[in-house]
Amino acid sequence: MARPSSNMADFREVFAKAKHIAIITGAGVSAESGVPTFRGAGGFWRKWQAQELATPEAFARNPSRVWEFYHYRREVMLSKHPNPAHIAIAECERRLSKQGRSVVVITQNIDELHRKAGTKHLLEIHGSLFKTRCTNCGNVAANYKSPICPALAGKGAPDPETQDAAIPVEELPQCEEDGCNGLLRPHVVWFGETLDPNILTAVEKELEICDLCLVVGTSSVVYPAAMFAPQVSARGVPVAEFNMEATPATNRFRFHFPGPCGTTLPPALARHETEIIS
Repeated sequence: MARPSSNMADFREVFAKAKHIAIITGAGVSAESGVPTFRGAGGFWRKWQAQELATPEAFARNPSRVWEFYHYRREVMLSKHPNPAHIAIAECERRLSKQGRSVVVITQNIDELHRKAGTKHLLEIHGSLFKTRCTNCGNVAANYKSPICPALAGKGAPDPETQDAAIPVEELPQCEEDGCNGLLRPHVVWFGETLDPNILTAVEKELEICDLCLVVGTSSVVYPAAMFAPQVSARGVPVAEFNMEATPATNRFRFHFPGPCGTTLPPALARHETEIIS
């Protein structure tokens, strides 16, 4: 297969004709907003890596510790803002929708920065830091409280020397549905859990109709998301990768634009001279 092109003019010609654009995003799109990724060498909270805390087993064993970790992440995110990549995507969706063209964002991120930037058509395949799910009744609810419960106030410090808060279960976040009071958990997909089949179905439908696909800031190693763009490429649809470096999937794509997404994406998605603005 030919090496992917980094010719922006060629990409812009494809972009100008596209009617249904799917944009798949990963942690790299949020890195420039200062969001910790918990991947790689520095990816520790206290003495644990995310994959040791983000599991159903860890939550069953020590719900207080897992809630401290997610409380810390929620509090960090409340101070973070969308960067030029998030804004370029949201602006593109808004502009193209007036031309009868669609943009959908399929994100692995749980930070809600796309939502903050104004993206409307958003599929969060790994859930959200700002949603909870009841372990008793299953109710899913948006939750932006800071702190999420009084017992977590001031807790969650990431320093390795910090002692566990060891909060009793009855003081951890609780369901507010009538008479339930079940223990809440973050509404995120943990390691070892499957993705919501309804969201996966919605993703598949979007990938079947898209005529251009962008892969932004994702390492293309987390499944099943890593298969989304190669599937689109396999049916002959142009795929453009925007990432700091090449990934295992790069050679399957038509375009590859290296560098920070906040720099490469805005000119790629800016208004094309052929667009008619009403």
